[in-house]
Amino acid sequence: MSTSYSRRKMLRQTAGLVSLASLTFAGLTPAIASANPDKPKKNESQKSAKRGIAYDLADPNDLIALSPGVSWWYNWSPSPNASIGEKYPKKFDMDFYPMLWNDPANYDLDELVHYLRSHPHIDHLLVLNEPNLTDQANCTPDVAAQLWPGYEEVAARARVKIVGPQMTFGTMPNYGDPTVWMDAFYAEYQERNQGRLPRIDYLGIHWYDFGLTFILNYMAKYNKPYWVTEFANWHTEQYFSINTLQQQIDQMTDMVNTCETRDDVFRYAWFTGRLSPDPHYTSLLAGPGQLSQLGEHYISLPFTYANSQNDEADDEISAASA
Repeated sequence: MSTSYSRRKMLRQTAGLVSLASLTFAGLTPAIASANPDKPKKNESQKSAKRGIAYDLADPNDLIALSPGVSWWYNWSPSPNASIGEKYPKKFDMDFYPMLWNDPANYDLDELVHYLRSHPHIDHLLVLNEPNLTDQANCTPDVAAQLWPGYEEVAARARVKIVGPQMTFGTMPNYGDPTVWMDAFYAEYQERNQGRLPRIDYLGIHWYDFGLTFILNYMAKYNKPYWVTEFANWHTEQYFSINTLQQQIDQMTDMVNTCETRDDVFRYAWFTGRLSPDPHYTSLLAGPGQLSQLGEHYISLPFTYANSQNDEADDEISAASA
């Protein structure tokens, strides 16, 4: 994992994200209000299959605290923290999804395939973290086109779906706009593979600002359902900066509602568990095995998809992609 606060702060200030003014012009004003009274009612006997956390969970007590309302996590690596043990799905009712953060050649792919085939209910693989950020995967479209068959091979061997690349507005010269990077990637891949399109079952989205609906609509040209694999609101522009707990609670409520009610969002993961410093109040966890106020709010929010419903939606997406 390489997702420090200072790096995220730099990104928010320099990556050319959509400004507050442009969002307002497009009719996407910041969400200041909290809960929408028309949200679906939560079924207290279940929890959202969509709801996850982006964090390296290393303390079983943290999983116990999160498990009433969180169904999955990932930690930017191919395997869960060893301290969690092997029985976490039954003990905590939470799933771990592996990630190939950059070049597949950097990983033991035989071990990853073995892990996935030993956990057949884990049928998604996250790949390529923020390729258009120079301090993340830092992967130009032509290099990504060379790497992509490696992801496809692993997915075929393990019989899993590919979730990625994980896109946002970035810092790479000429490719800060995620659609510019994606268009060039598609073109490079097709040129190398006799016109065939790359296998992308789900597109990953990262967002740390107002306008989550904007970025989801902006990337809709690729006709892919989404995993929103990192999100929070770290806006720093004067008068609209997120610097109180209540502001983050309001933003979380709005963003989670967007993810829960959109059929094109299959999974989402809040960033993050613990962060220090945490000037935007985004940590879900306090002490060991203790939820923060934001964490208590996160696990209590209404949802629209329970596990069985979300599995059916995934089957429909698989059939459409076949």
